[in-house]
Amino acid sequence: MSINADAQTVTGTQDKDYNIIWFVEACLSNALRLETYVQDAERAGDSDLAEFFRRAQGESRKGAEQGKELLAQRLGK
Repeated sequence: MSINADAQTVTGTQDKDYNIIWFVEACLSNALRLETYVQDAERAGDSDLAEFFRRAQGESRKGAEQGKELLAQRLGK
């Protein structure tokens, strides 16, 4: 049995759906982590770096939203 088949057996979720769920969670986790980086850059007075992390955070949020939309479509909701 392959690793993917084991994962599906254990989770009860098809790998393709699980992968989308994982992606959304990773994007949201990244957005939270980036908030710390934004605050660190602001405390250091580095507005360019803070803005860089804000843009990256926005992309992570965007990825999470797109993943949620795709998952909802695939689950028929």
